[in-house]
Amino acid sequence: MKERIEKALNDQIKKEASSSQFYLAMASWAETKGLNGTAKFLYQHSDEERFHMLKLVKFVNERGGNALIPALEKPPVNYETLENIFESLLEHEMEVTESINNLVDICLQEKDYTTHNFVQWYVSEQLEEEALARTILDKLRMIGSDKGGLYLFDRDLENSAISPDPAAQ
Repeated sequence: MKERIEKALNDQIKKEASSSQFYLAMASWAETKGLNGTAKFLYQHSDEERFHMLKLVKFVNERGGNALIPALEKPPVNYETLENIFESLLEHEMEVTESINNLVDICLQEKDYTTHNFVQWYVSEQLEEEALARTILDKLRMIGSDKGGLYLFDRDLENSAISPDPAAQ
């Protein structure tokens, strides 16, 4: 594996691991606020991000590279509102998308078509991640400050088919 590709993949491993921690912190905040549906969704999302990281780790190692397991920075622990959480989530997913796109560009520059092919799964995944965050934000903005609407939103999120499921991937 080319050194530049290995470094870029290890950078992405760190981003995916950080994403998992980021969503775990959000889930914990939501759970302490009585938003059990949101917490369930975010715990599952954290697991999904860890799955993304593991997929990269295995790929790097199988291709003869050395996957590095990173130290992580402490994620934020307090949020003002549920809308704030999902705004942060969308912003974070957009940063991950940019990182994936950069990885694709490096693969093309290095003519590493095997890794390019592998990374296409992440390109598709990011489209889904951003769309999901936007959909949830749209619903929260529609609800506004209506506590009844927030209760129904949280209950629907807990029972929703849009909950991420890493096992299905």
